[in-house]
Amino acid sequence: MNIRALTAAFAATIVLPMGVAKATDLEVTHWWTSGGEAAAVAELAKAFNATGNKWIDGAIAGAGSTARPIMISRITGGDPMGATQFNHGRQAQELVEAGLMRDLTAVAEEGNWKDVIKPASLLDSCTLDGKIYCVPINIHSWQWLWLSNAAFEQAGVPVPKDWHEFVAAAPKLREAGIQPLALGGQAWQSGGLFDTLVLALGGKEVYEAVYVDKDADVAAGSEMAKVFEAAAQAREMAAGSNVQDWNQATNLVITGKAGGQVMGDWAQGEFQIAGQVAGEDYSCLPGLGISPYIATGGDAFYFPVLDDEEKSKAQDVLAQTMLDPKTQVAFNLKKGSLPVRGDVDLTSVNDCMKKGLDIVAKGNALTSTDQALSADSQKQKEDLMTEFFSSTSLSPEDAQKRFADIISSAD
Repeated sequence: MNIRALTAAFAATIVLPMGVAKATDLEVTHWWTSGGEAAAVAELAKAFNATGNKWIDGAIAGAGSTARPIMISRITGGDPMGATQFNHGRQAQELVEAGLMRDLTAVAEEGNWKDVIKPASLLDSCTLDGKIYCVPINIHSWQWLWLSNAAFEQAGVPVPKDWHEFVAAAPKLREAGIQPLALGGQAWQSGGLFDTLVLALGGKEVYEAVYVDKDADVAAGSEMAKVFEAAAQAREMAAGSNVQDWNQATNLVITGKAGGQVMGDWAQGEFQIAGQVAGEDYSCLPGLGISPYIATGGDAFYFPVLDDEEKSKAQDVLAQTMLDPKTQVAFNLKKGSLPVRGDVDLTSVNDCMKKGLDIVAKGNALTSTDQALSADSQKQKEDLMTEFFSSTSLSPEDAQKRFADIISSAD
């Protein structure tokens, strides 16, 4: 696999917690390339550079499914970056077990991470055999329905209050020349849409039975059959999207060309960049307006083992900077996600972020599929959903049988 060219920028010196060292470049790889994501990354770079460092930006276009194999190939091939993004969960577990990722336990203890990172499951997903190997930087949730208020006004129907009303409004949207549901062509998008339907329509018990307990009987049962029927409805509503990237699908909603999109709360960054206001220009329904639960995951940064003492010290500084309270607020306001720190000022968050905060505060945050399933099991599920959403030749019944088989051997 060819490694894509990485963009280098910025110049500074580095100031370490226990003293001063010479200027150190640190390459940071990630897949945040949309408008809102780039604005959020700029906040991280600014904060790191303010300590006297050089943030060397290594953005890789194409989302995590494209970026992760490149990142892993570099690390295992002896060309590690200074820090790299993965999602919370088990995506970097094999790299940690191979001794290729730094143990950050001492840095975490100095920063009291166990006391300030909420919920505790975020740090747990960075922990292996009692040692901490990554920095959770945000809380994301997939279970959101984003709606264009203008699209529904044009179609002459009220803005839906839940998924069922959205499905019922789809014919009117089509009649008005509006795409009902925007869905990009990447595997993780159809997989995330399906998982959202599982939690919203199947409920907490079904979601946890399938993904946490790996119960194949529940996966093959009547409650999941209802989810697959809803997925077939979503497939029909998404027909004609004709976009690939998630932010292109979000733009269809922003411009009123699509009625809605099921996408994680990172979509908020795109609405903000477009100057749209939550509750006025667009609406957001956590849990698809049905479920009081969301599954929280998010992004974390890992730090590969480097044979360079100064860069290793710079890694410690970056880890500390990412969890600085001011950095947490500045980054997450641009990203559309929630801070992992429970002790930061969030008075400036928008209406949608307040909804997410309220759900987390009530203790209604569940384990994400990235945390519950191995990367291999996730890929099998995503491949199935890609096939299902791209062709009506795969019936809901047959798709459910194959899904149950995946769950029966999931790890």
